[in-house]
Amino acid sequence: MDVVWTPQPRQALFMSRPEWEAFYGGAAGGGKSDVLVVEALRQTEIPWYKGILFRKTYRQLGELLDKADRYYPRAVPGARYNAQQNCWKFPSGAKIYFAGMQYTKDREKWQGWQFDYIAFDELTHFSFDEYSYMFSRNRPSGPGTRTYIRATGNPGGIGHGWVKQRFITVAPPGVPVKRKLEWIDAKGEKQTGWRYRVFIPAKLQDNLALMKNSPEYVMNLSALPEKERSALRDGNWDSFSGQVFTEWVNDSDHYEDQKWTHVIEPFRCPKHWRILMGYDWGYSKPFACGWYAVDERGKMYMIRELYGCTGDPDVGVQWDVARTAAEIRRIESEDPNLQGRRVERIADPAIFQGNSEGSIAELFERNHVYFERGDHERIAGKMQMHYRLQFDEIGEPMLQVFNTCTNFIRTLPSLVYSSIDVEDVDTRQEDHLYDQCRYVLMKRRISPKVREKEEIPGDDPLNLYEAKRYGMLRRG
Repeated sequence: MDVVWTPQPRQALFMSRPEWEAFYGGAAGGGKSDVLVVEALRQTEIPWYKGILFRKTYRQLGELLDKADRYYPRAVPGARYNAQQNCWKFPSGAKIYFAGMQYTKDREKWQGWQFDYIAFDELTHFSFDEYSYMFSRNRPSGPGTRTYIRATGNPGGIGHGWVKQRFITVAPPGVPVKRKLEWIDAKGEKQTGWRYRVFIPAKLQDNLALMKNSPEYVMNLSALPEKERSALRDGNWDSFSGQVFTEWVNDSDHYEDQKWTHVIEPFRCPKHWRILMGYDWGYSKPFACGWYAVDERGKMYMIRELYGCTGDPDVGVQWDVARTAAEIRRIESEDPNLQGRRVERIADPAIFQGNSEGSIAELFERNHVYFERGDHERIAGKMQMHYRLQFDEIGEPMLQVFNTCTNFIRTLPSLVYSSIDVEDVDTRQEDHLYDQCRYVLMKRRISPKVREKEEIPGDDPLNLYEAKRYGMLRRG
């Protein structure tokens, strides 16, 4: 018998999972693309079976199509590829499609379709909206098929933050995460059920064939700049190429002493400290509020957040102005660091744009919440964030965040650069808490610290550049 492909242990584990969603990700070279292409063959003996595999662009589909061309005709004699439809057709009548989704609007091409198997290669290149839309297309094409979703990916990309939240940090590898769902059936009766998802880590060392046949590949990954090396060789989800705020440090060992960390334990702020609040408007996307205490030196502490997110990444709760204003007033009247204090509120300039019913800012005023127009200069605001995250010689930055501000802590280090404006943050991400903070920082601008020239071990010019630019040398 001609053995077409044999899964390695980690690949076999991924393919054996019963959960509706499974993500196989981490280091490069783990055999992730192979497993998606081969997994699609599982139900091709069923005439009405349909599968689909996505990459972000059609150009990137080349690798998946090459693998399909290598495996499919040998695994299922008589299988044929239709280049016009980007579809493999099998003797039974089953079909496997290959598609790109370069823009979010491209998902609508699949409206009305149904697929038993849906797969995303390099999931971190997609937004949650693009990924989750295909949930509605995951339904049986006929009796007897299994419907499920599979994905692979490496750290980095515009989807890094939501993928990390959904699969990596929510539970240990291999431990299923369950979500309770409710719906009304055809009889009008309320039903409940559970959906499960799981993360299986992909490690370079798991790909025994690659390690044996191409040992120099490990050397290639080891020669990469530090951020890329950590992500692609070691599968580190906390460090990746394209990360905007590389200065960010969340070290729980220093929450109490507040040194060499941006995240700290909450404390009671002195009454004479100034209080600022930032607001970024959102309805279908999350709105974001952040409250800041400013000490005598101008150092800021983010002491409270209010984030209008459903729990699904980048999906807004759709609160109206009256409800949002009521919650802002409640927080400011009950939080010990805010009650009885004067709060200066700075907002997204967009809320001051009027319509027939008045501007959003005017609607807030009718609900006794007042804002001043924020400075929306994006690059200047981004640089203010860099300046404030920079540590001084004793490990103190000019911005620290209470560890209760969990959404800010989650989203800020996941932001990546735009491919269009290489100096700015990519706005397709969950950047709302960053934006509200940017408005506040522009209200109290600071200058970058002047640091002495210091030598950095090693010969990596990118490390030298980053350290000189942001003063990231840690001492002691």
